Amino acid sequence: MAVLDGLTMRSYGASDIGRKRHHNEDAFLCADDLGLWVVADGMGGHAAGEVASREAIDTILGMVRRGKTQQTSASTEQELMGRARRLLEGAVQAATYMVFSIAQLDDGKAGMGTTISAMMSFGDQMALAQVGDSRIYRVRDGLAEQLTEDHTLINWQLKQGLITEAEARISRQRNVITRAVGNRDYVQVDTLISDARLGDVYLLCSDGLHGYLTPGEIPELVAPGGDAAVARLIALANDRGGKDNVTAILVEIL
Repeated sequence: MAVLDGLTMRSYGASDIGRKRHHNEDAFLCADDLGLWVVADGMGGHAAGEVASREAIDTILGMVRRGKTQQTSASTEQELMGRARRLLEGAVQAATYMVFSIAQLDDGKAGMGTTISAMMSFGDQMALAQVGDSRIYRVRDGLAEQLTEDHTLINWQLKQGLITEAEARISRQRNVITRAVGNRDYVQVDTLISDARLGDVYLLCSDGLHGYLTPGEIPELVAPGGDAAVARLIALANDRGGKDNVTAILVEIL
């Protein structure tokens, strides 16, 4: 449990193998004491996805722990936001280099990678970092908003006007991602800032969950709060097909 300028943050997380996969390549981190939460969806044969997601999270945790310890007070809120974004982006870049280096040393892990959706508290704000197609939503005043952008071929085609929403829903390229942590030694990381308010709930999840949900369903599903809400989300994904590993973190602002 963490305290953020008078607000208490409490998180709950779980990961499930799903109904079709033989092993779980997802990983997640709930570090309330540090104010850091991460979901990673690994990819790669021979259990390499599991290695990529776990190594990436461990690297991000170490970088953020050291960075927060070394941070000094900023003169302005804008400077503080800049430092937070740079710290989280640097942590994801470090994870990218770590996973890439491991793959270079082991031919069996060549090309492995992972998505990253990470959130870090600072002041009364949250810094977010995104690579791939896991997601972060914020539930506020009964509405769920997707804060991150998917790095997928489908999303790029939609933004370019090359396909319609209807075509996207049935495309065989839905799972093709355009950015991942670790398949190269560098990746472009999206970062953004979100203000935190009393009553907010943040949902970090892999595509094994959000692929079975609409944003409109999320507020009711997370309403019970705590472990019960996380279990409810995972059960729903499995009931609707469970074709992938399913991972969810809820961060409640109390």
